Amino acid sequence: MKVLVVGGGGREHAIAWKLAQSQKVDKIYCTPGNAGIAGIAECIEVAPDDFSALLDFVKYEWIDLTIVGPEDPLSKGIVDIFEKEGRRILGPTKAAARLESSKIFSKDFMRRHRIPTASYKVFSSYIHAEDYVRMMGAPIVIKADGLAAGKGVVVASTVDEATDALRRIMKDRVFGAAGDRVIVEQCIEGEEASFMVFTDGETIVPMGSSQDHKRILDGDIGPNTGGMGAYSPAPIITPEFEKRIVDTIMRPVIDGLRSEGMKYKGVLYAGLMIKDDKPSVLEFNCRLGDPETQPVLSRLSTDLLDICLAITDEKLSEIDVQWKRESAVCVVLASKGYPGSYEKGHVIKGLDEAAKMDGVAVFHAGTTFKDSDIVTNGGRVLGVTATGADIKSARDMAYRAVEKINFDGMQLRRDIAYRALR
Repeated sequence: MKVLVVGGGGREHAIAWKLAQSQKVDKIYCTPGNAGIAGIAECIEVAPDDFSALLDFVKYEWIDLTIVGPEDPLSKGIVDIFEKEGRRILGPTKAAARLESSKIFSKDFMRRHRIPTASYKVFSSYIHAEDYVRMMGAPIVIKADGLAAGKGVVVASTVDEATDALRRIMKDRVFGAAGDRVIVEQCIEGEEASFMVFTDGETIVPMGSSQDHKRILDGDIGPNTGGMGAYSPAPIITPEFEKRIVDTIMRPVIDGLRSEGMKYKGVLYAGLMIKDDKPSVLEFNCRLGDPETQPVLSRLSTDLLDICLAITDEKLSEIDVQWKRESAVCVVLASKGYPGSYEKGHVIKGLDEAAKMDGVAVFHAGTTFKDSDIVTNGGRVLGVTATGADIKSARDMAYRAVEKINFDGMQLRRDIAYRALR
């Protein structure tokens, strides 16, 4: 079979890497891809948001399945367009993807269906939002309504920090139209976890649990990022707790969407805050998380292609999804300045040495080719991922692999998976 992967980050590299392990996959294409993906797939020069050109390519090359990695094409309706043409594609429709593309829709949806989440208010006026923040005090959470590449949420520890976030989002327009409206939300304390499921709109199959590290610096301080590392499984998600999350959150979401005329097919991600053994939803993503995908797919035993086809054909109940007992840890290597402005074009050294290590996979995120070299081309550059018998051994191996790699300005966290080792 031929598969097209839409996207060019670490998540898409992990998807292509897992698909390449299937004996049923003959050819993988990726758009736009990156230097790492180019080693296992043919990267095509079609923009991920040029749906007409993508559809033409799928028809011309007789692509059997398209898998959408990033949120932007989903929010713009790529699934609706492909399905209208009878093309098999993995992901939710534009309407269902509003769970991620509009935080206000998501919060209102959770309120309607009694899904546990923090209390909140919505504002389209900076003045009114600022007044409310000063009245409520801190800590408090500020969220841009629309997509902001994982950076539209500010957990403010002071009122000044909160009002500064409001100013940047609503006045300075750092996220453009995504900041037309904001949510000011109660700050819930506890331990964060990522919970992803496969679903065909009826059957729900939990994926391996995981936790990521959003803040740029060790100790979970500094600004939020798209994610500086992740590990799987997450000890806090016991089998009993997994069932509770499915029963109180994931099942009500899938059933609630269906009751409102939206059948959700694909991967659903819930960012959770866990306190006193109770889960509360921070956000939903309508696709695989990044960097959680890297360690989670490293633990998947079942053929990913079989799972994807079962989802699109609404036959997920017929698949026995199995996970390895091994643990996996991903350490992100980022450019200097990230999550702010950063330079590109720095030569990356040591990739081959790291990739040769047993149990190690180096997933490329922001890389490209310059002459015969692989160079940096993004904020998050690589996701060095290792498996091991437990979290500690996987983490030790990941950091040993990290020591093989270097580029000018490379920054990383040295405490990935610390929660699991306390």
